[in-house]
Amino acid sequence: MTILALGINHKTATVGIREQVAFQPEQLEMALQSLVQQGKVSETVIVSTCNRTELYCHADAAELQSIIEWLAAYHQVSAAELSQYLYHHADAEAVAHLMSVASGLDSLVLGEPQILGQVKQAFQQARQAGTVGSVFERLFQSAFATAKVIRTETDVGQNAVSVAYAAVNLAKHIFSAVQGAEVLLVGAGETAELVARHLREQGVRKIRVANRTVARAEELAHLIDGEAYALSSLKELLPKSDIIISSTASPVPVIGKGLVESALRQRRHKPMLFIDLAVPRDIEEQVNDLEDIYLYTVDDLQSIVSRNLEQRQHAATEARDIISRYVDEFTAWMHSLNSVDLLRQYRQTCEQIAHRQRERALAQLAAGKAPEDVVNELTQRLTNTLLHSPTLAIQDAGRRKDFSALAAYQKLFNEPSQD
Repeated sequence: MTILALGINHKTATVGIREQVAFQPEQLEMALQSLVQQGKVSETVIVSTCNRTELYCHADAAELQSIIEWLAAYHQVSAAELSQYLYHHADAEAVAHLMSVASGLDSLVLGEPQILGQVKQAFQQARQAGTVGSVFERLFQSAFATAKVIRTETDVGQNAVSVAYAAVNLAKHIFSAVQGAEVLLVGAGETAELVARHLREQGVRKIRVANRTVARAEELAHLIDGEAYALSSLKELLPKSDIIISSTASPVPVIGKGLVESALRQRRHKPMLFIDLAVPRDIEEQVNDLEDIYLYTVDDLQSIVSRNLEQRQHAATEARDIISRYVDEFTAWMHSLNSVDLLRQYRQTCEQIAHRQRERALAQLAAGKAPEDVVNELTQRLTNTLLHSPTLAIQDAGRRKDFSALAAYQKLFNEPSQD
């Protein structure tokens, strides 16, 4: 049996292709059980996000093509066409790939933390579907432990690597209590929405949105529980705002030096942070000449992002060393599961049980108990003791709907006995 990882991601396939093989949450339980019930796979977990669809399987290596054909048939696409975009790994490489994914090293944004939660959710769904056995239980717990160590011992998830997040991070550095700051977003496009979401995650409660189209400002304000205004309200809004982040598509500046001077007088020169994410600029360059004003442009943030990416790349090298160590540990555990060791352990356990019951029976015979009664009791005790652990294991697998374990037990106990 081999651990296989196969799938497509943002590196190998376009959004259109990824959409064709994505699994909706409500599909996963049936899909997982369908794959196991084919008889080609004993355990499986499916990770499906906007950037990837991956199947992790415990199966015979020769079943790789069968798994690909199942994936293609399930989504009603051509297996030959799908294979052009697929990658696959086996054994240690598959384990390393899973650990890289869980740690954010294989993500579109290096080190992003959301993927760990998505992999954990996929694992829980597979558990509930009964397609996780002892091997994948150990494998995924190892992957989660690896991701945790990488998060705590390296900087792979530190420092902003998107302009939107860098803007929020900059605000945190300038305003120590950013949660209490009043924020004005000028513009309501995609960048403004990303900034708004990051601000909410940081606990900022007062966010106003000013946009040329008020309806769009209202849409964004509704998403973040903010307030919507027309762009013409800037004169009234600026004096109330500690942080102003602008990202309109205007061909000319929408915030001039005079407007900011007026706001500063009303604020009694309380500091203001301006972040201009627009190209061309939304905020006149001369605003930076004013006292109590911090002005940063998109170029300033891009240089921060570039430096942070370099730092994350360095941390990723450290992270891969950690992954290598955990892969070795898991591989050693897998090797300990070989049939010789299992047979030796099982035989030793049975011999210990038989020895204890034999000593008990001899003692009963020496005490004068009828031989027939001793033999009957010996037989009953041996049967009950030897069946105890398998009975508990089967009951537990049934409760957990662990179909792979139940199939293995069925094969074991249905084999014809040899006299």
